[in-house]
Amino acid sequence: MILNQIVRNKSNYKTDVNSEKPLRSLVKSISWRLIGTLDTILISWLVTGTLSLAFAIGSIEMLTKMVLYFFHERLWNTIKWGK
Repeated sequence: MILNQIVRNKSNYKTDVNSEKPLRSLVKSISWRLIGTLDTILISWLVTGTLSLAFAIGSIEMLTKMVLYFFHERLWNTIKWGK
């Protein structure tokens, strides 16, 4: 069902008025990751007691989760369910 909607209803971003542009998804992923990364840094600092280690963990986490979120957002944007 969902796969049929993705394949059948997606032509391109210019003709699909219900679709977010990839740049919007990118900006949303960056802003959300900043919030999430601050949370991760704080928790890591509390657990490890080392601020430099907390920032290292937060940096890696920010990059990987931002990429995952971008593709997750793009996939969900192709699904008409709930729109």
